[in-house]
Amino acid sequence: MQTGILVSLALYFILMLAIGVYAWRKSTSDSEGYLLAGRNLSPSVTALSAGASDMSGWLLLGLPGALYASGLVEAWIGIGLFVGALVNWIVVAPRLRRQTEELGDALTIPEFLGNRFPSHSTALRLASAVIVVLFFTVYTAAGMVGGGKLFEMAFSELVGGGYMTGIWITAGVVLAYTMIGGFLAVSLTDFVQGVIMLLALVIMPLVVMFGEGGSAGGSIAAIPQEGYLSLTTGLTAVGWLSAVTWGLGYFGQPHIIVRFMAIRSVEDIPAARAIGMAWMAICLAGAIGVGLAGRAYVERNGLVLEDPETIFILLANLLFHPLVTGFLYAALLAAIMSTISSQLLVSSSSLTEDFYRLFLRKNASEREAVTVGRISVALVALAGIAIAADPDSEVLSLVAHAWAGFGAAFGPLIVLALMWKRMTGAGALAGLITGAAVVIAWINLGWDAAFLGGPGVYEILPGFIAAWIAIVVVSLLTSQATPANAPAATD
Repeated sequence: MQTGILVSLALYFILMLAIGVYAWRKSTSDSEGYLLAGRNLSPSVTALSAGASDMSGWLLLGLPGALYASGLVEAWIGIGLFVGALVNWIVVAPRLRRQTEELGDALTIPEFLGNRFPSHSTALRLASAVIVVLFFTVYTAAGMVGGGKLFEMAFSELVGGGYMTGIWITAGVVLAYTMIGGFLAVSLTDFVQGVIMLLALVIMPLVVMFGEGGSAGGSIAAIPQEGYLSLTTGLTAVGWLSAVTWGLGYFGQPHIIVRFMAIRSVEDIPAARAIGMAWMAICLAGAIGVGLAGRAYVERNGLVLEDPETIFILLANLLFHPLVTGFLYAALLAAIMSTISSQLLVSSSSLTEDFYRLFLRKNASEREAVTVGRISVALVALAGIAIAADPDSEVLSLVAHAWAGFGAAFGPLIVLALMWKRMTGAGALAGLITGAAVVIAWINLGWDAAFLGGPGVYEILPGFIAAWIAIVVVSLLTSQATPANAPAATD
């Protein structure tokens, strides 16, 4: 059995590396090619690249695990994400594509902010770069944890080393194609990985419920947990807000919105939006199905599952031919690796464009900048591996903290920078710092777990509100400093 699985995975790894080599030959001669693929992505590649880099191992590990443990009430996270992603495509995508090109042809989000608010350019770019690298290191660690869990559960007897072996293998393959091929490699591999994820999330719940090993489509209703299939059982107003406000995070995720900067033209965005939202709807429904059907299968067969986040791995092992199991593992690795590669590249772009070229080598050549970018990819990956070394880490928890950090720090900032002419550089800096600081403080005070004697409040909500207020108040107080090159409030 292990041989068949390894054959499938080997083919997957070879395909990813081949794409990396293709991208290296095509688009890594300068910074715009390495960091944005020359702003020439097609709608389909943009859509699936944004989706695959967004969902990560959370889609096949964290969300099914939450549904497995607590029931349908956890689906509110997915609902909030879907609405947030749709609004992001409508509000942010066209404006960001147009304005980043108009304002100095910015290659990174920090550079765009610096060009948008020239009076505070250096401070904004530096603060943005620090926040990007900080939270993406944590986010990258979440992906590494997913890879470690897969190899620990599936291959520990064959390859040895278990958890840490999985982390190093996952990191090694991602580093190879990301460092070699840059943004084009990341985007093309994301497209392929998005297709693999979609197929896996359609196939698995159907086989579990109706296949030979499952044969119990209606058995989900027999799960011995009251309210398991209810969207409201045990749900409080605070709990509902904490779930649906995950959607607020989309406006501030650099690894997602950078795809909007790289699409071929603004006119291509509606087609990309339709493809991306259809992909997301199917994948979220499939992940929910894996969690619910997986719980039914475990209960019916008297199995023991210590870690709910490994339900996808368990089902892949028990119900499928080894070659198909290898394909399903490849889908899980696709979810993990697509996000890690995007995060590494965005972190690298900030370290290169918003630190190295800004402070150390302003006149660095294009070849030198690309080399520094590749080195930065490796450094951020090593930091993520160090955080992920704890085998008790939870994918959903790590993702939640990083998602909130970006959503609160950059979400209000990006939306208002694109749409509000009266926003000032001082307001932008105040919002950026306030959002990140509130999220970090909220987590450290434990208010995400318990707040004022009640359930915890997801840190993105107070962080997002505080950042929005800070931007508006400080901008109104410093409105005379509005830069002359501020773009129009609407597009």
